[in-house]
Amino acid sequence: MKTKHFALTLSLAVLLCMTSAFAQTTYSFETVNYPGDTFTQLLGINNSGDIAGYHNFLSNSGFTYSLKTKKFTTENYPASAMTQVIGINNEPFKTAGFYVTKGNKTEGFEDFEGTFVTVNYPKTPFNQLLSQNDFRQAAGYYSTKGDGSGPDHAYVFDETGNVFELFDIPNSVSAQATGINNSSDVCGFTIDGSGNMHGWLKVQGVFTILDDPNGIGTTAALGLNNKGQVVGSYSDTTGPAGNSHGFVYTISTKSFETVDDPSGVGVTVVNGINDNGVLVGFYGTNPTNNGFVANPE
Repeated sequence: MKTKHFALTLSLAVLLCMTSAFAQTTYSFETVNYPGDTFTQLLGINNSGDIAGYHNFLSNSGFTYSLKTKKFTTENYPASAMTQVIGINNEPFKTAGFYVTKGNKTEGFEDFEGTFVTVNYPKTPFNQLLSQNDFRQAAGYYSTKGDGSGPDHAYVFDETGNVFELFDIPNSVSAQATGINNSSDVCGFTIDGSGNMHGWLKVQGVFTILDDPNGIGTTAALGLNNKGQVVGSYSDTTGPAGNSHGFVYTISTKSFETVDDPSGVGVTVVNGINDNGVLVGFYGTNPTNNGFVANPE
């Protein structure tokens, strides 16, 4: 497969740490859990209300879920040991994610109406696809180690030319691309040399670091829509006991809003957003997680 290399230079980087001076959006929350399971994560949502996710903490099993029909559809890569479905687009309906082989190798995939295709950066031992847009592009990353312990390298895969686009992020020692929209804007997160995590966003070629002002070196951008909104999570304290909160970042106003499921304040992650501003994510502490949908009011 062909590869292209894009350097996102420091001269383009702008640090964002603005508090929101705008009215806080209110949401109505709905818990969505896979039947009979105590672990569910909702990770992506399209404009029709189709949701990508997975359940089962010990042996991940992928699914899609329809808000209209309230039905789950199992989606696992054939003959895989585990599958997570993470990215989901609008038209033509396609999903993306990763699976673990019975030989314990992690590989990215795309699924179009039941036809699965493995997508791996050439000659790498570990890949995950984390987002899918409507124009045959997926965002993800590869790890240099087979167990996924990194360092990680963010990329976009373009099906049309069978090309990978790599990103060099300033001051980064490890990075993932987690979201891509129909304008080929990309978001993700990076770890710097001090071990701090920062969200990042590339819009029309301009690279921006996203640090939630309430977070302490722990911001991760996890998804974005076509309307200029980015979602993710941050921790308000350092260390493993830090509280996790979701956020919505609006590009036009450069403002952050904190989002917590009322049943999971301090243990909430927002992972996906569609063009209607509907959020999906999860809350809880492993091995117990609850999926949620949040509708703006």
